[in-house]
Amino acid sequence: MLAALTAGLHMLTLVTVAAVPDHRCAVPGLDENGTVSFWNSKEVLAAIPNTKDGVLDSCHLMDPIMNISVKCNKWIYDNTYYQSSRAIEWDLVCDRRWMGAVAQTAYMLGVFTGAVVLGSMADKYGRKIILYISAVLQLVLGVGVAFVPEYYSFLVIRFLYGIFGSAGAYITGFVLSMEIVGPSKRTVIGVLFQAFFATGLMLVAFWGFFIKDRVVLQVIYGLHSLLLIGHWWTVDESPRWLWAQGQFHKAVAIVEKAMKQNGCTEELDVAYFVSKGKAKTAVHENDRASLADLVKTPNLRSRTFNIVLNWFANSLVYYGLSLNTGKLFGNPYLVLFIVGLVEYPSYIMIVLLMDRLGRRSLLSVLLLLGGLSCIIAVYIPQDTQAGSISATTVVMLGKFFVAGSFAIVYNYTAELFPTVVRNTALGIGSMGARLSGALTPLITLLDSFDKRLPSIIFGAIAVISGLLALLLPETLNQPMPQTLEDGEKFGQGDTALNACCKKRSRGQKYDLPLSYLD
Repeated sequence: MLAALTAGLHMLTLVTVAAVPDHRCAVPGLDENGTVSFWNSKEVLAAIPNTKDGVLDSCHLMDPIMNISVKCNKWIYDNTYYQSSRAIEWDLVCDRRWMGAVAQTAYMLGVFTGAVVLGSMADKYGRKIILYISAVLQLVLGVGVAFVPEYYSFLVIRFLYGIFGSAGAYITGFVLSMEIVGPSKRTVIGVLFQAFFATGLMLVAFWGFFIKDRVVLQVIYGLHSLLLIGHWWTVDESPRWLWAQGQFHKAVAIVEKAMKQNGCTEELDVAYFVSKGKAKTAVHENDRASLADLVKTPNLRSRTFNIVLNWFANSLVYYGLSLNTGKLFGNPYLVLFIVGLVEYPSYIMIVLLMDRLGRRSLLSVLLLLGGLSCIIAVYIPQDTQAGSISATTVVMLGKFFVAGSFAIVYNYTAELFPTVVRNTALGIGSMGARLSGALTPLITLLDSFDKRLPSIIFGAIAVISGLLALLLPETLNQPMPQTLEDGEKFGQGDTALNACCKKRSRGQKYDLPLSYLD
């Protein structure tokens, strides 16, 4: 769970550390030698033209001789909420605005890379070792990035920070959590993991509100990774992964340990389960299991492409809303905090409904509602306080819906794919999410052409993905497939359309070694 908290925090550090405050051009002769004129002073209003929206142009000055607007190269920043940030230091505004977007994209590309590389490594070498290598490196990079003085070096560190700050610990930690509990606890544990991610987002706002120096703030963010250090001796390897690798003694020993910790007095026949595992060993197939196996067969291939699109759409809307909280009405720290807080009732709703309504229908409905909220919000006039509040409310509803669908897609992916490629499948899904996360800051730059365009793009993709989710099989009350053969057979012919036409069959049952691993 702590891996989710630190991942959520690291993912959005730039929202505060590189925040772009309201700004205007510095007026020669007025804003010099530490003196700053009032924004609404007669001299400033005369020197800076207005935009078509009636506000001061943040990128141009009036040339008093030619009487035309010209680009400025020095800015005055509103320090009401932000006294220090990368954007202020490097002037990441106007023609340099893309540099701020690329900095966030570099992190997301790191998560993109880590999701597939570290996901495959976790399937090969184990969940635990990858989790804690990532924990150490995210601590080093999270603190170190605060002291990087040059932009392009900053991008490189941000990229590496993304690999270990979010991808390595988060995806691997999630898979480990899902594989170490029984089927009755998968929904609660999976959703609780997402709730800790939201807590990390709220911590970004919390520390940002109290700490105004961006160096100290980033160091505080990075030091949160200490929470993961020291758990090596208390966390077990995934018994599912050990079993799939043919390490039956270790897998059964962990299950036996869990039974004792849970107060179960029933004796486990270790020799019986070990011999049964050896008799049905799938080691040879596991050695061959890889990323390519997700697209070799038709059922797994179509499922893989569909679920990756779902991850892509969820991430696009989720981070599109989270990264743009500064544009909403009110204190940006409070808005960001509420954006994280609003996820909690969404997760409570998911826990209450997912084991009743199933994964497929709930995922589809929430994606559709989240997408529509994005589109509706941009058509609400925000030229009045009431309009701004209404738009913010709709955005919060959109975050509520998409947080729920994002929580479902994690559980859903873990249940759809077999053990031998489960971490890889989650890695590929996360890679799709991080690709959209990397594109999100760049897509938001399209507001230079039309302020509504980014949100319309976000919403349209979410709606399309929500409709396609209806083609996925339902996993409610179904055992998690173990082998590639199980994964290919699982849910064949089970779509929402078929479910409406006839009663859904109970599905393929798998003869798994332990009831704990069902």
